[in-house]
Amino acid sequence: MSKYRIQKHPILEIPDRTAVSFTWNGKKLIGFDGEMIASALFANGIHIFGHHHKDNSPQGIFCANGQCSQCMVMADGLPVKSCMTPLRDKMVVQSVEGLPTIPDENRIPQTGEIPVKEVDVLIIGGGPAGLSAAIELGKRGIETLIVDDKDRLGGKLVLQTHKFFGSVKDSHAGTRGFEIGKILQDELLTLGSAEVWLNTTALAVFSDQVVGLIKDNQYKKIRPKKLLVATGAREKMLSFPGNTLPGVYGAGAFQTLVNRDLVKSAEKVLIVGGGNVGLIAGYHAIQADIAVVALIEALPQVGGYKVHADKLKRLGVPIYTSHTVVSANGAERVESVTIAQLDENWHVMPDTHKTFEVDTVLIAVGLAEVNEFYLKARQFGMDAFCAGDAQEIAEASAAMFTGRIEGHKIAQSLNIDIEPTPDEWDAKATILKSKPGRPTRRPPPSKEDGVFPIFHCYQEVPCNPCTSVCPVGAVRTQDDKITGLPYMDDLDACTGCASCVAVCPGLSVTMVDFREDPSHPLVTLPYEVWREKVKVGQQVPLTDIDGAVLGFFPVEKVRSRKKYPGTLLVQLKVPKAVAKSAAGIWVQEKQIEPSTIYEKEPPPDEAIVCRCERVSAGEIRAIIRNGIRDLNQIKALTRAGMGACGSKTCRPMIWRIFQEEGIALKDVTDRVDRPLFIEVPIGVFAGSK
Repeated sequence: MSKYRIQKHPILEIPDRTAVSFTWNGKKLIGFDGEMIASALFANGIHIFGHHHKDNSPQGIFCANGQCSQCMVMADGLPVKSCMTPLRDKMVVQSVEGLPTIPDENRIPQTGEIPVKEVDVLIIGGGPAGLSAAIELGKRGIETLIVDDKDRLGGKLVLQTHKFFGSVKDSHAGTRGFEIGKILQDELLTLGSAEVWLNTTALAVFSDQVVGLIKDNQYKKIRPKKLLVATGAREKMLSFPGNTLPGVYGAGAFQTLVNRDLVKSAEKVLIVGGGNVGLIAGYHAIQADIAVVALIEALPQVGGYKVHADKLKRLGVPIYTSHTVVSANGAERVESVTIAQLDENWHVMPDTHKTFEVDTVLIAVGLAEVNEFYLKARQFGMDAFCAGDAQEIAEASAAMFTGRIEGHKIAQSLNIDIEPTPDEWDAKATILKSKPGRPTRRPPPSKEDGVFPIFHCYQEVPCNPCTSVCPVGAVRTQDDKITGLPYMDDLDACTGCASCVAVCPGLSVTMVDFREDPSHPLVTLPYEVWREKVKVGQQVPLTDIDGAVLGFFPVEKVRSRKKYPGTLLVQLKVPKAVAKSAAGIWVQEKQIEPSTIYEKEPPPDEAIVCRCERVSAGEIRAIIRNGIRDLNQIKALTRAGMGACGSKTCRPMIWRIFQEEGIALKDVTDRVDRPLFIEVPIGVFAGSK
């Protein structure tokens, strides 16, 4: 078994898969049947998939979601996206060196006119929003076709090993994301009124209100009465020298490799971005036995939930706020990354540079709605709806609820005799989309006898599963609001069951038990990473909420609740003085320090803005300074935005350069959208496979 395969995981089961052989540039390798080619290459230690025809720059994975073409390879003689193409036995895979050679002729004859399939509702996207909408429609027997470009339903839920926030009733709070995906899928299939097309990519919406799809490499036409776009979001990118080196990619791509495909894609990573996506990716890295050298955030504070940041601190991950990435360094792939501190005007402060030796830089600086299908459908007069991140970027718990709301609205628009959408649904959706409040530290209870929980939860976020699992109903939130901070209104009522410890998505509840030894109470901590670190009798470093080590103490007992098998309840006997401060166990024994190498940052104009056509920030900036205010002219002059991805990555970066140059965006003409949102061989439209 390759050392790059994850062979044990604290949360995920390792499935049985069929090994197959394939060749990479003539060399025989082993992969798993049906896994994506990109994952099979990573599992064999291969990160460079070819070199660009313009400047011979190394090319590798970037989005792992079919949104770009950075991972293109030749498979059995055809250029394909390796992140979206399943591996088959004896497949011949080659790197793309320069421009790929296109086959001389179409080897499969065309099949004639493509019939149009009529459906009541077409849902594009089988993630949390699309599934929730399909369930709402299925409850009313409405004929629905749900399509997704992956090999399974669930969308980003498939990648999430952590327990979800929100409420138990409305968003399965306290349940892990991949488990929620299966719950929703099973509920949908049980209803029996939805047709599911997997491995199906939506290509375009046309003026005759037909949606073009490619399913298993065959072109399909769908004319729906109603269209729901639940296509999620794509990751934003930053402009810095070295930003296209293999090893620099989005957090979503990382989670795909690690959590879906069980590939250990890195040894040491640095994460750029302190929102929930970056914080959660750091936690997932540690679960996969990948060292996180640091997480950096340009703002003075992390933008994600404090409990996510606290989890990383307790595990030994340093978080640098008011810092930015200066450059990724390396010849063919990432070998190190340089960061620096920002002043109050967002300028890099001299002599604050730090260089870390890493092989991967994860970019998690925000998401952009994948809403082009919705906008084009509305332009062509279709009765179109939008849900989830395609509607507004928020947490998956909110996506489930907005999907439910839009499903209800679609049913109403089909004149189904149902009650109006309840007003409280919109109110709940607004709460689930709400940003975290300001952290507020609270002193722990003064009680020093009996057993009771300590809530290390100091920030208002939409989350209350602890109130649902308490068997005596004593856990409450302030003002009984889902965003209220939790507390126990009667500490004497606590039975010590530790259900609140086990269910908490933020791992921010501990239990203190004074009953056996008041001077050395038993502390119960939630723990979800390396099992071998917490065997009974081992000395473990106990930390407070900020990651400060309180001391080393032996593990007394390790147990788990049947409903939450992935969360271990680790019990330690500790001095009374530190019992209420205990919040976690330090895992990364050796913190990776910056090297002594000082690297002056390369000129920022060297950064690549258009990955497909290798257009630099300096080229874009020069044109803007010459008076160009039209993205179409920039495209004509530089080819920026002309590549295979259709400017999905470079467009927002060009907008940002306009802003940096002091140009009001209202004075800039946007580029003309392509009729197709995803590139496809032209023969597909003639019925070729």
